[in-house]
Amino acid sequence: MSQVRHPERLRAFIGALAELLDSDPREGDKLHRGGQLLQQLVSFDDWLPDEYAQPDPERYQQFLLHADSRQRFSIVSFVWGPGQQTPIHDHRVWGLIGMLRGAEYSQNYVRGNNNALVADGPRIRLEPGDVEAVSPRIGDIHQVSNAFADQVSISIHVYGANIGAVHRAVYQADGSEKLFISGYSNTTLPNIWDLSKENRSL
Repeated sequence: MSQVRHPERLRAFIGALAELLDSDPREGDKLHRGGQLLQQLVSFDDWLPDEYAQPDPERYQQFLLHADSRQRFSIVSFVWGPGQQTPIHDHRVWGLIGMLRGAEYSQNYVRGNNNALVADGPRIRLEPGDVEAVSPRIGDIHQVSNAFADQVSISIHVYGANIGAVHRAVYQADGSEKLFISGYSNTTLPNIWDLSKENRSL
């Protein structure tokens, strides 16, 4: 396991996002300004601890990196093994997806005739540094997949709640839904707060 060189990047993002939410912005401003902050974070690939970047051969991994003490937001690393994808699903809160490593496809869906789901435009390819937003207001149903069949991809997701505890749904093509709570793949959080390891010269 390699040592994390720049945990301060995640700390700075957490602080800046909390400050943004403290100002109680409207959703559009929250997504725009929050997206800019996330883009800054994912423009560097030198801060995510290795243990929260490990794929599983059976399914994608959802590692919790931080949960706000008031559960206003959570930060998650999604680790996609080769060829892995989600079912069609929703979030029911605002969210931001920033691509850190590799690439992924996101296909949005809307309800059409007879409540069935239909693709809403072409699928979007996210490359490192790209950021996409979701919310019940602007579009909240999509399917995400690793763009690569032979390598791991990692995206960093920020949600307007403790997403692992939110009642959400997966969908069939006919629009029928099944509720689920995702939980998380990890039982411990990264310790990015031990500043003693960064100030040994003092």
